[in-house]
Amino acid sequence: MTAAAPRPTTRPPARSRPPLPHDRPYRRRVARRRGVADLLGITAWASAAMAVTLWLASGTVDLAGVGPVVTAAGIVAGLVGTDLVLVMLVLAARLPFVDRLVGHDAAMQQHGKLGKPALYLLLAHAVLLIVGYSLEDGTNVVAETVALWNTPDMVLAIVGLALFVAVVWTSIVAVRRVLPYEAWHAVHLLSYVAVGVAIPHQLSAGGILAAGSWERVYWVVLYVVALGSVAVFRFGLPALRSLRHGVTVDRIERVGADVVSVHLRGRDLDRLRAAGGQFFMWRFWTGGTWWHAHPLSLSAAPTDTTMRITVRALGRGSADLAALRHGTPVSFAGPYGIFTEATRTSTRIAVAASGIGVTPVRAFLERLDAPPGAVTILLRGRSEQESFLWDEIRDWAALHGHRVFASIGPRGAGPAGWLAASDTARGVWAGSVFPDLADSDLYICGPGRWSDLVERDAFAAGLPVDHLHRERFDW
Repeated sequence: MTAAAPRPTTRPPARSRPPLPHDRPYRRRVARRRGVADLLGITAWASAAMAVTLWLASGTVDLAGVGPVVTAAGIVAGLVGTDLVLVMLVLAARLPFVDRLVGHDAAMQQHGKLGKPALYLLLAHAVLLIVGYSLEDGTNVVAETVALWNTPDMVLAIVGLALFVAVVWTSIVAVRRVLPYEAWHAVHLLSYVAVGVAIPHQLSAGGILAAGSWERVYWVVLYVVALGSVAVFRFGLPALRSLRHGVTVDRIERVGADVVSVHLRGRDLDRLRAAGGQFFMWRFWTGGTWWHAHPLSLSAAPTDTTMRITVRALGRGSADLAALRHGTPVSFAGPYGIFTEATRTSTRIAVAASGIGVTPVRAFLERLDAPPGAVTILLRGRSEQESFLWDEIRDWAALHGHRVFASIGPRGAGPAGWLAASDTARGVWAGSVFPDLADSDLYICGPGRWSDLVERDAFAAGLPVDHLHRERFDW
């Protein structure tokens, strides 16, 4: 059932409490996961330090003069920049253990953050080497550039650098917004080509990665791990799972004017170990939809033979899914994401969902283990027409003794502007919607700017940062 509208309360100062006894198992589990995640981050940065060690241990260190110093700086920049590119590939490879530790969205966020530093280092590598070699040879920069152009494998290296520039440039927010997704994705696939064509010049130029040296063995292993991870987990495993489970479209259910639920059927789907709140990358094999992979969350807990996703027509690609026919083959990659119980730190759960963001929330709640009264849910919609799957959530809450609030209407103003204006006018805010928010886990799913407002209001109510759970799809 839907609870009465929350009563406004005064805003108390932020507070934190020691974990309650029944919350400690959750805290221990999360602490272990975060410890491993920290170790993974340390390993990534240690690999960059190891790249510098390769140069120091190679016996080619020469700092006698300005030219050799500039050349050495260029060599180190190239080694570290290449190492960061390989780390980026691992982060984008969708490794299951990385996803379980930090989530796919966080991994891709870090992947994006490394793009510019890696590019700057690789550009510095090229410029510093040209300047350094010209100083050592006593020639001008133009002559040295021509000489390098004629060096074996150097043309491939220049092509690789140009491709990487294109990849990073199309990742700039302003550029990405005007590019069709398919064009952006196609350019990003070139990053694999860029990495591949850069290998020959690394092995043939200079003495750091000399044949038979441990430095070359180490460097080759890095490439095998990075490219192998992409080949296995981004392409191989999804293809194998798609063939094994034989997923097809069972039926289309109209949920709203522009919203449909796609019911899927397959075999042995329990072997995927998918949890409510996770998402897959779906590809529907029809003439008009095969070219677009859709990151869509489950909207119901999966069974051994069925899965369900709920889609809103936000563009041509998603709108075409409403016309899918029974028996349409479906390939997929996943499951991904940690918008699940695995990240919770408390017995008490607060949930805020808006628009089509209700879909992962619906699946997350279905098998949630929480005592009666421990879950509070806020459903937000601009009108009654945006109440997708709300009845299912209300039925679940009534069955388990939890509370559901609905906030319908144009958004209000001020710190609680994520709620309807009729609610903010009465002084309702996060602290009055969710009781004991400082001792709860808050799961948020909805449009980006709306979710940002929920975050800020929740933090003002005392929510600890590590109790916030939010899946982002803007990577």
